[in-house]
Amino acid sequence: MKKIALASIATFSMLLAAPNAGMMGGQGQGPQMKAGCKCMKSGGKMGMKQKMMKKKMNSPFLIKFGLPHMTKMVKMNWNNPAFGLTAEQKQKLMAVRKETMSAVMQLKPEVMRLKKEIVQGTLSGAKAADLKEKVNTLALKEAEATMVHLNCIEKTKEILTKDQLFFLIAKKSMMHGMKGKMMKKGMGQGKGMMMKMKCAPGKCGMGMMKPGAGKIQMH
Repeated sequence: MKKIALASIATFSMLLAAPNAGMMGGQGQGPQMKAGCKCMKSGGKMGMKQKMMKKKMNSPFLIKFGLPHMTKMVKMNWNNPAFGLTAEQKQKLMAVRKETMSAVMQLKPEVMRLKKEIVQGTLSGAKAADLKEKVNTLALKEAEATMVHLNCIEKTKEILTKDQLFFLIAKKSMMHGMKGKMMKKGMGQGKGMMMKMKCAPGKCGMGMMKPGAGKIQMH
């Protein structure tokens, strides 16, 4: 029984930590556009990269991606009969979530302040040695936040049953598959639209397909 539980947790961790299938699909395909081009909207590949970068910058954790956010996944299925949380489990999970969120929200402002000060200091010409203390403090705060995250995962796993853990695995895998299909579909449509889009002169060098023409007319 112990071996099954360990195998379940290992499988659960690997699947939840796996990169989103299809999220990076389509990269490197089609003409590359210069940053700042007016025809690049937030819904394209650049928009996705910007969102990912913003999320990464706002993260108070050492490990930015890969670790599952258990409380978020549980919350999404809170009243799902197929998940089958008991009243006792809900009470315990609420306590874990409250403890986790309280600790993270206390650490996050400190992490963000230190990041901002280090960046501003570098841009203002500060020496690396002068920023060392702040960098060390930032690393400690991020490590503390990461331990809060790890403890949350551990405590949540202890509360859930083996079947409930497998339920979350299945839900996460299904969501990854759906996101991958949507991203591929969206990028395919975006690539077709780019060929019809007319940019400001000298912005990206893209062409515009004129009706009845067999060649791309450059402008």
